[in-house]
Amino acid sequence: MGYRVLLVDDEPLARERLKRLLLEHSDFEWVAEAGDGEAALSWLRQHKCDLVLLDIQMPGKTGLQVAEELQSFDHVPLVVFCTAYDEHALQAFRVKAIDYLMKPIAKDDLSRALQRAVQWLDQQPEEQEDSNGCRTHISARTHAGIQLIPLADVFYFYADQKYVNVHHAQGETLIDDSLKQLEEEFGDQFLRVHRSALVSRQRLDRLETLEEGGHTLFLKGLEEGIAVSRRHLPSVRRAMKSL
Repeated sequence: MGYRVLLVDDEPLARERLKRLLLEHSDFEWVAEAGDGEAALSWLRQHKCDLVLLDIQMPGKTGLQVAEELQSFDHVPLVVFCTAYDEHALQAFRVKAIDYLMKPIAKDDLSRALQRAVQWLDQQPEEQEDSNGCRTHISARTHAGIQLIPLADVFYFYADQKYVNVHHAQGETLIDDSLKQLEEEFGDQFLRVHRSALVSRQRLDRLETLEEGGHTLFLKGLEEGIAVSRRHLPSVRRAMKSL
């Protein structure tokens, strides 16, 4: 038996098209369909599936509202949005969607989304969330699709105007999370050293005092130093002493 898929769209023709496209993927099995958000939630309260192909604009609850409610379920399926509107993309990833496909759904786009779903589903649950339900990966939407960045690979987060840049072992990636959100979620793993920077606690290496004044923090595995503000210097020193 393949991965179980629920189709949710208020347009019957759109559901039929998705069914036909799914037939070309033997590792995915269409198990049910719903014409609105409430019907989808009702089905999911009684049954389990691995993936929901979810429209956004529907009568009653929107797809975004459905995805948000799903986060409180004991078993949370993956969500791929299928929509005719592109203005909801940022909201879609805030409710943990793994992809966002534009209608009419292209065969190749669906194939890439399903491959991405397999990558997620093949991970052990503890690789996506720890025992406390916290994320262990940061997701970012890039020109190549969704990029999953393990927290263990992150050197630091740096806020630049509206975006946050993740500096990690594979390079740099822009994400939609705010620095405040990241600090609230990962404060035990990342340390605020400047109003614009959070650094990995496990990568703390040394703190240097500059001749012209100020301090620079160096991280293991990274050549460049990161400026430490006067306000955050005491907490950085405490963190360094606890190593």
